[in-house]
Amino acid sequence: MRVLNTPDHDLTRGCVLVPTMGALHGGHASLITAAARRARIEGVPSAVSIFVNPKQFNDPEDFNRYPDRLDDDLAMCERAGVDIVFHPPVDVVYPPGEDVTGDVIIPDIASKPGLEDTYRPGHFAGVCQVVSRLFDLCQPSAAVFGEKDWQQLQCVRTMSKLQGRDLQIIPAETVREASGLAMSSRNLNLTPEARAQAVAISQALFASSKMSTPEQGESLMHDILSKGGIEPEYAAIRPAETLMPVADPSLRPTVPCRALIAAKVGGVRLIDNAPWTPIAYA
Repeated sequence: MRVLNTPDHDLTRGCVLVPTMGALHGGHASLITAAARRARIEGVPSAVSIFVNPKQFNDPEDFNRYPDRLDDDLAMCERAGVDIVFHPPVDVVYPPGEDVTGDVIIPDIASKPGLEDTYRPGHFAGVCQVVSRLFDLCQPSAAVFGEKDWQQLQCVRTMSKLQGRDLQIIPAETVREASGLAMSSRNLNLTPEARAQAVAISQALFASSKMSTPEQGESLMHDILSKGGIEPEYAAIRPAETLMPVADPSLRPTVPCRALIAAKVGGVRLIDNAPWTPIAYA
């Protein structure tokens, strides 16, 4: 396994890339393993980028608290059979005095749905900028993104299409702990009590499919979260592709939907989502 701090297109061109911010966990491991497997089949390199992007943190404290476990991250990548780890410094991704992100297209889904875009203003602009830069620096043929950050996944998909990139965006299912809690680097900051409390998030998501309309599903999610002592920033059911509010939440939707929750538990902000398929459709 080679660790690069500067781009080398001769090594990475055509790779299957997993963009990460480090602090890798079991969820990342599943993405990395899938990417390495696909890369071997296609005869191209597998690559993982590790770069904590300052542009996507609207809260400096959140940025400063982000875990740094590079040695553990490299060990995980090596165990998974990764060929290349790209770990650039900030001045490689954003060279001083150069406008390398000025032409990045920020899609509407980055600012219109009223979900992450409302509670983390500017976040997805930062995501689009860094992902576009990583695509330029690594030149992958495919990139793997987890479904846990659903709005991010849709942002990257749309941005890539708008840019006309010859690049496949591969979604990977959310990996969960035995309790149902979605694996996340932020879980490292949870106390045992907060970790137990946070299980109500996944319980609310999955229970919402017992309802036949978004209105009923959202009401049930709020009830379950309230009983668990959690006040969500949002608990919403939206069309999976656009994430825009449904025209009439009292009616059964005619397109695939996603249930999404964001909440602070023990001072740690967590997000999660799941496919929303009402029992009536099953």
